Amino acid sequence: MTAQKSPEPTTPPRTASKPMGRALLWPAAAAALGALLMYNSVEGTGGSEPRPAAVASAAPTPAAPVDETLVLPRSAPMRLSIPSIAVDAPFTTLTLDSKGQLNPPPGDDNNLVGWYKGGASPGESGPAIVAGHVDTKTGPAVFQLLYALTPGNTVQITREDGVVATFVVDSVEEFSKADFPDDRVYADTPTPQLRLITCGGVYDHQAKDYSDNVVVFAHLDSTSTG
Repeated sequence: MTAQKSPEPTTPPRTASKPMGRALLWPAAAAALGALLMYNSVEGTGGSEPRPAAVASAAPTPAAPVDETLVLPRSAPMRLSIPSIAVDAPFTTLTLDSKGQLNPPPGDDNNLVGWYKGGASPGESGPAIVAGHVDTKTGPAVFQLLYALTPGNTVQITREDGVVATFVVDSVEEFSKADFPDDRVYADTPTPQLRLITCGGVYDHQAKDYSDNVVVFAHLDSTSTG
């Protein structure tokens, strides 16, 4: 991904990071807190054909009708389930390296998603940031079909406290990494939100990176106990 300046993080209650994919490197930011992060690149094979683009839009994501009283206490996510694209994956936590860059999930595990633990946990107020590879050197990965989600699809996250948080997809959009809308993706929100991020667009074999990021915007719709 395109490199941007990356000041040392202060580990606020919620900051954010950015996408991933076959070569995942993303500039990530929580604009409301003024913290910029970058995601380290993970080299992939670059052998697959470009997948259909997600819907790209410069317009703000429409506000979803949400219950503002539906807010959960902090608890780490344990498992991600997206039935419509057959995702069922455990979580790992994502941290920053000495340069303030976000460390990626292991590149040798194709069924693993990462949660930026310096930001909101799924169900807390604010955008919880979840990233996953679109593919790796060994083949397709957990978020290969992320672009295929549509508004109304559900995303379930089982938390460490036993609560299952169900999010509903509001939009799926694709943005150039050279012009990524940090404010839209990472700005703080008064209600629990979810951002699922991976790589998209065309794979550049020379740069060993995709040109775009696919971002799923979703809101917390309901909770249950697992």
